[in-house]
Amino acid sequence: QEDGYTRVLRRQAEQTLRDSRMVAVCHYNSMAEEDVATLGHYLRRHNIHLKFVLNEVIRPVLAQSKYRNLLPLFVSRNVLLVSPEAPAREMLRVLKGVPQVTLLGACIDDTILSRQGVENFARLPSLEASQGQTVAALSLPSSQTSSLLQRGPSYLTALLDEHIRRLRATGGATELPRGTGGASEPPQGKGGA
Repeated sequence: QEDGYTRVLRRQAEQTLRDSRMVAVCHYNSMAEEDVATLGHYLRRHNIHLKFVLNEVIRPVLAQSKYRNLLPLFVSRNVLLVSPEAPAREMLRVLKGVPQVTLLGACIDDTILSRQGVENFARLPSLEASQGQTVAALSLPSSQTSSLLQRGPSYLTALLDEHIRRLRATGGATELPRGTGGASEPPQGKGGA
């Protein structure tokens, strides 16, 4: 039967998993305390928290949660990198300089990812950039349609203005000529050439 301390640790682990959009599992090799403190500091700057976990505590919690597919990663000394956001790019940048902590896999926005999957996710543009690109792509056809619709009347207006200018330049009538031909010359007689 588990003791009270183990129950507290499990409750804390459950709360951590519940509050996190990103849960990264890393293999941990021993580091000096000051190096661990420095790593934690750099991670916290990006709202990522370093959590040391015991396998006998975390495995039963994972088995009962949506993170159960991460269980095979917990075979040795592990640490969790958790965040209420998904700063995968920043996490990889920090871990690049810490060979004692090796990323094994992660769950980001309820999607299980391998190390390669996390690296691919980190290359994606930010949500704001994606939204901007989507808005630009959606507004382009409507602006082109508007431009095409405006081009017809403006082209017709320009043609009519040019026609009127030519009529005035040749001393023709100021009104548009009547008839189907649209010419301003008088009709020829029956005996014409």
